[in-house]
Amino acid sequence: MAWSLSSNRVLHFDRLTSPMSTDPGAFVATFRASTAARKLSQPRGRRTPAAPAPTDRPLRLLVTRLINDNFLSEILERYRAMPNVEVRFLDLHEDEVTRPLALSGSTVMEHLLAGDSSYGAKIEEWLRPHLDWADTVFVDWCQAAAVLFTLHDPGSTRIIVRLHSFEAFSFWPHLVDFSRVDDVVFVSDHLRDLATAVLPQLTDGPRLRVIDNAMDLQRYPRSKPADARFNLGMVGFSSVAKDPRWTIEVLRKLRERDERYRLTLIGSNFNDRTSKPAKDYGKLLNQDLAELEPLGAVRRYGQTDDVPAALQEVGVIVSSSVRESFHCGLVEGAASGAVPVVRDWPFFAGKPHGARTLFPADWVAESPAEAAERIFAATATEEQWREIGQAAAEHALKIWDWSVTQSGFDRLLLDD
Repeated sequence: MAWSLSSNRVLHFDRLTSPMSTDPGAFVATFRASTAARKLSQPRGRRTPAAPAPTDRPLRLLVTRLINDNFLSEILERYRAMPNVEVRFLDLHEDEVTRPLALSGSTVMEHLLAGDSSYGAKIEEWLRPHLDWADTVFVDWCQAAAVLFTLHDPGSTRIIVRLHSFEAFSFWPHLVDFSRVDDVVFVSDHLRDLATAVLPQLTDGPRLRVIDNAMDLQRYPRSKPADARFNLGMVGFSSVAKDPRWTIEVLRKLRERDERYRLTLIGSNFNDRTSKPAKDYGKLLNQDLAELEPLGAVRRYGQTDDVPAALQEVGVIVSSSVRESFHCGLVEGAASGAVPVVRDWPFFAGKPHGARTLFPADWVAESPAEAAERIFAATATEEQWREIGQAAAEHALKIWDWSVTQSGFDRLLLDD
């Protein structure tokens, strides 16, 4: 119950601040000092280290996750096409019979505290054949799947876990036995910093790697119409953490000087059903939209499977979030040739790593006023807007396109 309360979404996701923003390690210190928490996270080790990759047959790679595979398509496609890799994919949520085993954090805690249980025996029976088959298990998301694959000794099978972002605010990583994990992958340096502050056991066990998200950016560059110069865009605005009202404040400052500026919101509508704070934020956002939509200043594009087409109409892509682990939508917008404007994500602002170390300095703005000035300068003429947008697209493709970042996954999965 204590863990559930400490990771409640109202604390971390449905407000513009989080008690972990200033000192994440201090927030979980009381829990980590407790007898129960120490028992839950104590290393149990493995009898043998992970075996090297085989040289006389293809590498057997098991890719697994629970429900969300948003960041796996390019990875699966690449290694399924390799003759020297045999890929299997396991969704722990897919089988109705075993699904309940993957969704009970309290039962995992009971097993870890008792040291043995019928639940643990069921997990062993379920996952052992997969561990025996695989040379390497790649677990996407550091949540239930990562816990279950380290609940028992994995033998000589190599275990890799990728932690995205929200998991750092949950209890799941505290149940993972990282002494049985060989590599932990993060999508950014600031996410690694956050995770190691919350999970100090990470610094004394697995190798820690930062590898960018797998993104096919080649499909985003398209010619933009001239009037896109005045169109700001956001890809994703459905949560408080995205803080679309910050972008609306930027828009207001722009329209005070030139009413040609407008905003396109791409994605599903704001979700105000998760909590009262989210509902309160949603009311204010709806008031903004009720004022600006009739003027043609804001348009909701809606959810789409063709984001490149939606971005063709966007001349300035904005990241107004209070925190991001990476922000694919922003990078996709930059790859499309839109001028990037990134809020200095408050959760990480002033820390060793954050938006200012992930992106070029001139992409980042501290306030709506600074963002508006960057947009005015970048869009002063059509020629200048296209030139800056082209430079942004070249940077995005050079640094974050899958043709570049796949080498990091090759080193992770094949070279070790």
